[in-house]
This record gives sequence, structure tokens and C-alpha cells, in this order.
Amino acid sequence: MSEYGERIPVDVAVGVLVERDAEGQEGRFLLTSRPEGKVYAGYWEFPGGKLEAGETVEQALRRELHEELGITIGATHPWKVELMDYPHARVRLHFCKVYEWQGEFEMREQQAMAWQTLPVQMQPVLPGTIPVLQWFAAERNHAGITHVG
Repeated sequence: MSEYGERIPVDVAVGVLVERDAEGQEGRFLLTSRPEGKVYAGYWEFPGGKLEAGETVEQALRRELHEELGITIGATHPWKVELMDYPHARVRLHFCKVYEWQGEFEMREQQAMAWQTLPVQMQPVLPGTIPVLQWFAAERNHAGITHVG
């Protein structure tokens, strides 16, 4: 039994939008800040949101990225799943890489956005974001810190 009791995890679809060059090498990735009024407001994370009843991870990601950022995404590439225990909730994060999207970015929740590389300069970084930065570091043979702060 954890200190929070056995809590049912909430499934969350997370979009890791990554730019690629002509050779397919991955470059910058998109982080957004959590809007005012939400838990961890002002923390930087990869965009996404909770699955609604009956939704797949891909359906939730399409809906959330359209609602939050105003974009329509192409194919999703399931990458990793991570379970995070936060004081307010237990979440199962389904990280999907996304390489194609259409539309202009609109910050529909008054959040901020930033294209980043390692080490990430934006701070503070949401705890659930840090494993992703570590996976990027491993994939990209990046030595040293993954984020400032």
C-alpha cells in the first residue's frame, strides 16, 4: 500500500511533437506550460490530456492537441508508458511521438510554448516530463544534464 493508498491511475495521452530534418534526424521538441488554475500551473510539460470514456490514446491525443494548441496531428507513434504518483493523482502517461501536424499553433488555454533541445532551458519542469528528457538523452547520446534547475 503506498502512502496514498491504492489509487486507480488516470490514463493520459501525451504528445511529444518532434521536428525532423531531411535525413529523419530528430531535432527540437515542443514543451508547453501548464495554465493558471491547474495543478502545477506554470510548470513545463509535453501537451496532452486525460482519455475520455471509450477513447483510445490516439483519439484522446488528437482531441487534446486540437483543443489546447489548435493543430491537427498526423500519425501518432506510441513510444513509452510511465506511471507517475503525484500528491493529487496517480497517472499513467502514454507518450506518443508526433512528427506531422497541420495548422497554426494557438495557445487556447493561455499557456506558453517553447521549442527546446537538451538541456531544456525552461523551468520548472513537471516531474512527469523528466523521464522523457532522459529517454531523449539516451536516444541522442546526450551526456550531461537534461534540464536546467
